[in-house]
Amino acid sequence: MARVLMIVSAADALTMRDGTTHPTGFWAEELVVSHRVLREAGHTVEIATPGGRRPTVDQASFAPEMAGGQEQADAFRAYLEQIDAELSAPLVLSEVDPADYDAFVLPGGHGPMADLVHDPSLGRILTSADRAGRLIAPFCHGPAGLLSAQDDGTFRFAGRRLTAFTNEEELGGGTGENTPWFLETVLREKGAVVETGPAWSSHVIRDANLVTGQNPQSSRAVAEVVLEALGE
Repeated sequence: MARVLMIVSAADALTMRDGTTHPTGFWAEELVVSHRVLREAGHTVEIATPGGRRPTVDQASFAPEMAGGQEQADAFRAYLEQIDAELSAPLVLSEVDPADYDAFVLPGGHGPMADLVHDPSLGRILTSADRAGRLIAPFCHGPAGLLSAQDDGTFRFAGRRLTAFTNEEELGGGTGENTPWFLETVLREKGAVVETGPAWSSHVIRDANLVTGQNPQSSRAVAEVVLEALGE
């Protein structure tokens, strides 16, 4: 079976356009669903964060209207409690050897926009993994982490087909006009070929070893595409 590294933001706040601080972290549904699908398929899933710090769950992701109902929110909370030991002592991202893993999964929440986007260790890992053809699977705001990967100042994933949380979704149900920067816009500016689907609907793009999902609704589909790719 495969060994998968789930790279999770350790940020708990995002500085907004107007200078205020917005509480954030990882989005419960995204970590829970992808983690569960991969582990239930028999793969080993390990968690790493910048500095090995315990990641913070965005409390907004437990709101019934965000989670798909109170039952779903309770289920997400219960699963996180089951893996609390892993969340309490994640691997230190800077100490990760990318050669040890078959796939790298990056769930979102706004956290990656605060720390993963400029994390040099993540940039090293993603660049090495991409050169080796290992699977890289960020989704929702997780693709912000791709921006850390630079080759001599050039975005490693320029020219690649991908998707991410869209400007429409950010303005309509994210952090709105006060968002410090828009992920879709910056990815396009850096040269990525961003392909978007209908807002709040599952949408996944696979470009060779790069698998990306648009939003929380894409969590399961991303994990399933990763499973399929691991089986090839």
